[in-house]
Amino acid sequence: MLRHWNDVGVVVPDRTPTGHREYTDEHIARLRIVQACQRVGMSLPEVRLILTRSEARRSEVIERRLEWIRAQRAQLADAERFLTHVIECRHDLVTRCEDCAQYSALVPRFASRP
Repeated sequence: MLRHWNDVGVVVPDRTPTGHREYTDEHIARLRIVQACQRVGMSLPEVRLILTRSEARRSEVIERRLEWIRAQRAQLADAERFLTHVIECRHDLVTRCEDCAQYSALVPRFASRP
């Protein structure tokens, strides 16, 4: 993983005179940031763009990710309401419940990533 991140320019460590990679505290902090970004679904090219404030598309990438996170949060809230309703639903089949049917109409067919 570290070699790959080096190859794509996300975390490029210093080199010792013998050619070994040398990770400073700054590199370790950067590694943690990269992992945090990946946990929120960012690709390595996106991570590379946001690591430096001067990158032209930085804000665009971050805003797009925030929109995706907000959409995911809304979908999860809808799913939670639906499942909470299903627990208490008095219909013998959920397909006969108008509230359940309304939720199923809201669910996107495919969850997408930006």
